[in-house]
Amino acid sequence: MKTEEIWQSFLDAIYKEINPASFHAWFHDLILLKMANNKIEIQVPMEIHKKILGDNYYSLIEETFLKLTGINYEIEFLLEDEKQNVVETFQKEIFTQNELIEEEWITNLIPELNFSNYVVGETNRLAKVAGMAVAEQPGKIHNPLFIYGKSGLGKTHLMHAIGNYIVENSNKKVLYTTSDTFMNDFTGIANIENRENTLQYANNFKNKYRNVDVLIIDDIQYLVGAERTQQEFFHTFNYLHQSNKQIIISSDRSPDDLKILEERLRSRFMWGLPVDIYPPDFELRCKIIKQKIKNTSLGDKVNEDVIEFIANNCQNDVRFLEGAINRLMAYTAMVVPTKVNLEFANEALKDFINKNIYSENSIERIQKVVADYFNLTMEDLKGKRKSANIAYPRQIGMYLSRMLTDETFPRIGLEFGGRDHSTVIHACDKIEKDLKMNPNLQKQIKDLQNKI
Repeated sequence: MKTEEIWQSFLDAIYKEINPASFHAWFHDLILLKMANNKIEIQVPMEIHKKILGDNYYSLIEETFLKLTGINYEIEFLLEDEKQNVVETFQKEIFTQNELIEEEWITNLIPELNFSNYVVGETNRLAKVAGMAVAEQPGKIHNPLFIYGKSGLGKTHLMHAIGNYIVENSNKKVLYTTSDTFMNDFTGIANIENRENTLQYANNFKNKYRNVDVLIIDDIQYLVGAERTQQEFFHTFNYLHQSNKQIIISSDRSPDDLKILEERLRSRFMWGLPVDIYPPDFELRCKIIKQKIKNTSLGDKVNEDVIEFIANNCQNDVRFLEGAINRLMAYTAMVVPTKVNLEFANEALKDFINKNIYSENSIERIQKVVADYFNLTMEDLKGKRKSANIAYPRQIGMYLSRMLTDETFPRIGLEFGGRDHSTVIHACDKIEKDLKMNPNLQKQIKDLQNKI
């Protein structure tokens, strides 16, 4: 970090710690003069600032710089006429006091995914607040942070934002990975024939996943069925948690709903804070669209009617919104209109929206397709009969309703004859498990998806 960036981060941090009146009285007019050799020189406007800052705020200032840089600085306050040999080199100075000579650590983070472009609304506000709290105090609050919600709602963006904030504001070692990568890395140990190489690979694995300050692991639900990998993740989790290292996990369902994972894992996921992200409401969808088109060719051409048109017709998740925006940008690049009005947007997006609007994949439609496919009636799927020729198609219908709509487990259960949400979860887990070893079921699911 450059010196001016550290200084701005310092002021931002102080502003959050004290009331605004105190900040404007004692910090607003400070000027950073020098930061070098474990010493910081700060210019103050009056003699009283030296006393107040030294007596009342010195510990807070010292601790804030320590959090930002990892260095325990000596702080000196100077009046303007006390400055001696202070050269202001803000734009050129590179912060090198705490550099380590070691192999560059690969975080796997995407720098473009940060808090500044994470659009917030009522459906994801709690998750954003929890994420910021963890980013500012990793390992000390909400550990683990468990973020859950359907695909395409911004879980991955938020995880990257937390990781990038920690990297930018500390020297902590952060690793972002997916459960698939974790599983592949772990199973790779068993595929090495030479014992010496196996031990080396195992050590490398542990160094990668345990020698970190922050482990971010995406899509934990894909550890389902991988018992040995679950055991290894259990031990990795315990090691990091006992060392006060931050763990951040995402899933498409809550810890309680991950029934097929080991109970000891699910109970640990509840130790910290589980937060859910809901599908974006209309207001948030409009904000996301405005954020996405800002600084693009559409930025100054799109009116409010077009934004509301897209928001109304792309309700599933953020990816549908992005798809609509990309489609509109491509069409605009071909036609080059001076303005993008509602008529133009409707023409550009008619095929895309017709294929992707939520209403086409309603639970009722899925039920009808499943019933026709298995020669059943809608009443069979919603009724109480538990014979195999009805119960299994019913479970398939529940599974497809979960996969192809944005409805919750309780809502799906309600539509399937008022069944409990745990019944729906069991059905989804059973079909997921059977899909891995039943080619006939794989074909049936594919056929049904095509019909739906």
